[in-house]
Order: sequence, then structure tokens, then C-alpha cells
Amino acid sequence: MRATIIHGAGDVRVETVPDPKILEPTDALVRVVSACICGSDLWPYRSMPASEIGARIGHEFLGLVEDTGAGLEGFKSGDLVVAPFVWSDGTCDFCHQGLQTSCRHGGMWARDGIDGGQGEAVRVPQAAGIGALSPPGAHVAGEHAESDRVSGTHRPDRVEHRHAEAVGVAAWCRPAVEWAQLLAACGDHKIDVPAGR
Repeated sequence: MRATIIHGAGDVRVETVPDPKILEPTDALVRVVSACICGSDLWPYRSMPASEIGARIGHEFLGLVEDTGAGLEGFKSGDLVVAPFVWSDGTCDFCHQGLQTSCRHGGMWARDGIDGGQGEAVRVPQAAGIGALSPPGAHVAGEHAESDRVSGTHRPDRVEHRHAEAVGVAAWCRPAVEWAQLLAACGDHKIDVPAGR
């Protein structure tokens, strides 16, 4: 499959990488339909030392479930899912407090052998923690710039923003002003969710 590989500051290439595979019973394979470039991707883009091998890059993607491990419940092939900034199991004490970045069993995309979100497909570890499913006909604008699909010509009547936070709420404003008839913001951040209303 094809995926972005960063080889140094200003040097991002599309290269062929191995197809992801289910490795653990809690994994899901997700076909990426929309990926974002997050502000945190810009740090290595501006300052990463040159590397012959390079590294995968990207997180926060929207995709369709293609396959699941035997131990993963609640997902089936064809489900639309949103991957947030980090991968997490959604079950630990930190996840229950809305602190997925501190998940006891989670980690960062594009690190330690985990796929990056800027590729054709991703193995999602601990996939129970990936974004919830969207209702039929809704457009999901996930954490940060998953709303990049909204900026195209597709104009859904309903827009749902998950993991509502400051940058994502800002990205959510265009459909709110220009065309969406129904908007929904979901999140654990008590300060940011009211700001999105």
C-alpha cells in the first residue's frame, strides 16, 4: 500500500509500505478515506534531521473498518470510524476520565511499529478506543482536522463533531455557518463543548 514517509524537514514522500495485518485480537484494520495534517505533524516537517530510512507520519483519520480481531466487539466491516490523536483502549481509568493521551495500554500513531494515519490503511491497536460510529447520513468531523472532508464539495445535512476541543470546534464552524441543518458536538471537555454550541 502507499503511505507518507517523512525523511527530514520539508521531505515527505509517498512510498510503498507493507499492508497492515491483524496482529492482536483487539486490532481492527481500517481503510483510510480521509486523513489530516495536524499541527503536531508540522514540528517534524520543520525540524526533523535527515534520515535515509524515514518514518511514518500522521494520525487523526477517518476510515472504514475492513476487518477485526477475534476479541474486538461492537465493530463490523464497513463501519465508519474516527481515529483521534492517540490510540487507546477506551477502558482504563485514564480513558474513563477523558484522558486518552494517558491510556495505560495506548500510544501514538506512527511510532513503535504502529501505522501512521496518512496511508491507505491502518492497523488500529486496542480498537475499542477508536471513535464511535456515526449515524447513517451524518458527516463526522473528528478531533482536530478530520473535518477536512467537509471543506470539499460534499455538503451533508448533519455534521457530528466527536472529541470536541478547541481546534476541532474551529474546523467545525464552516458547516455550522454555511450549510448544515443539524450539528452535534460530543466530548469530555467541559470547557470546549459549550464553546462549540
